[in-house]
Amino acid sequence: MSTYTQTSLRKRSYVFIAVVLVILSALGGRLLYIQLLNGHMLQLRAREQWYRDLPLGSRRGNILDRNGVIMVESVATFSVYVRPVAITDPEQVATVLSRLLNMPYQFLYGKVTSRTVSEWLIRMQVPKSTAMQIVSHEMDGVFLSQTYRRTYPLGAVGGQVLGMVSVDNRGQEGIEAFYDSILRGTDGRIARASDLRGIPIPNGTEFFLPATPGFDLTLNIDSVIQNILQTQLARAYWEQGAVGVSGLVMCIQTGGIVASASAPFFDMNSQPRDCALTLMTQIKNLPMVNVLEPGSTFKILTLAIAIELGLVDESETFNCPGFRVIDGERVKCWRTKGHGVQDLVGGVKSSCNAVFMDLALRIGVERYYEFMKRFGIGSKTGVDFYGEPSGLVLPIRYVRPVDLARIGFGHAVAVSPIQFQAAINAIIGDGILRTPRFAHSVPTAGTTIDRPIREQRVISAETSRRVRDIMIQVVDAGSGRHSQVSGFQVGGKTGTAQKYVDGVIAGGKYISSFISFINVNGVPRYSVFFYVDEPSKMGYYGSIVAAPYVGYIFRDIVAYLDLSPDPQFYKPSATPDQFITLPSVAGLTTFNAVSRLQSLGVFVQVSGEGFTATGTFPAAGSRVLVGQPVVIRT
Repeated sequence: MSTYTQTSLRKRSYVFIAVVLVILSALGGRLLYIQLLNGHMLQLRAREQWYRDLPLGSRRGNILDRNGVIMVESVATFSVYVRPVAITDPEQVATVLSRLLNMPYQFLYGKVTSRTVSEWLIRMQVPKSTAMQIVSHEMDGVFLSQTYRRTYPLGAVGGQVLGMVSVDNRGQEGIEAFYDSILRGTDGRIARASDLRGIPIPNGTEFFLPATPGFDLTLNIDSVIQNILQTQLARAYWEQGAVGVSGLVMCIQTGGIVASASAPFFDMNSQPRDCALTLMTQIKNLPMVNVLEPGSTFKILTLAIAIELGLVDESETFNCPGFRVIDGERVKCWRTKGHGVQDLVGGVKSSCNAVFMDLALRIGVERYYEFMKRFGIGSKTGVDFYGEPSGLVLPIRYVRPVDLARIGFGHAVAVSPIQFQAAINAIIGDGILRTPRFAHSVPTAGTTIDRPIREQRVISAETSRRVRDIMIQVVDAGSGRHSQVSGFQVGGKTGTAQKYVDGVIAGGKYISSFISFINVNGVPRYSVFFYVDEPSKMGYYGSIVAAPYVGYIFRDIVAYLDLSPDPQFYKPSATPDQFITLPSVAGLTTFNAVSRLQSLGVFVQVSGEGFTATGTFPAAGSRVLVGQPVVIRT
């Protein structure tokens, strides 16, 4: 019995010693881990308890236009903090802050007497003048930290491109968001040795880490042209009674975005932060993020593809009876009575759907889709802006001939405005597709970022020239004539597309558009895409509700840049003799009404399919300029 007991005790001793050694080894290992591997982090955590710090906001970089004009800048402001345990007179603090910050006394008193947290942030972006008044009261427990807020010297100009920042100066929308890492900089801090209650220790250590400012950013935007565009957008918005109007101006030779906006918009210095719906709706840069059916403006792509493949020339004629029957379906031309026999240029001028159905079917599904891919239709352009969509293109395996025919005249396909204009610029600009860009350079860093990510040939320079010539004829003697600029060649194509709501065509709702370019010294320099969403006052034809405003934009750009006109393209200004009083054609047959008005020199379009004219727009008795579009209602 005793032997068993001694053996048992010995074993137990060994086990006990082993357990103790294991525990000591674990503790030793843990101590080594804490000291050698985790000691630095724990020291930092200890310092956080020994010190109380205030953040120092970094100054966001300015955003400038291509001429160096400041569009956004930062001004110094302050954030107000309170540390309740350090406050010796809570009534005074609550009273002073309530008066100077226009905040409820009871709310502030609750904060300054609360002990649930060591520190409260009371207000951000307090103006410097107000901050100095707070400092003058020398109140214990009240601290100020320097921050910044954004101001906009040009008000509403370029606001939707620039976007906005949060109250803590972080980019939320637009260029501010996309280039936030460049603009933002790095915050600093001031740390002071404090006791457990957060009260600064007299003569305690103080650390200062200065903030690093962000870099300035220069854009391809020209603030003057941006203002020109927005002026015409606002004008069209009110004159046409539209839901919205959007526009985009680009430099064809570089891909630089010179102006972009949508009406309505607001002054960036008075942002409607109290109405989230208005704020988020009107801050959107729709030419970058919208998707729409392009309608007849898309015919330019079909035309370019057909010419590039050698499937058509300008002398070929087409017969339009008002429809084509494809796959057993009757697909109408917009003019159901038809355009009769016309050559290719005439088909473009009259925007005849039948002509472009024929061209699309000649091209074929495989080749048409190959070219759409080349032009970037159905994929993002890579523009330096968040929210760009890819557009909507029917998968090729589902495309029937009748679908291809509709795509050929701009239906059954949806594009973003920036995607579409980049493709048109390639057609106009010698066949080179370029990535559109907002940003040009970071001057303080000595970095240029305006070089296009993509620059590739999609059609020949000869095809580009031929398409330009046809588009110029559309403006000289077709539906785009109201965009003419004396002394300059302007080319373009109008478009009118039905609007879809919840995937269904919305009767009586249209998007009217005009895509155009202007030549300077024989070189296509600027393009404009202008579209009006649901015009309600002057009809819905792009020639009337979109093209005239593009003319105003080009004329203002020419004047601003002081470009020299070419005498061979000079068109004399209107004189009183060139104005006529519009006669009444109500009751005449449509044919006779058209003949009567055309004999007076106005450009006539017919709305409706009736055989008798019921009136005109503008109304009979109006004074109109010779060459001005007039709509006959039937």
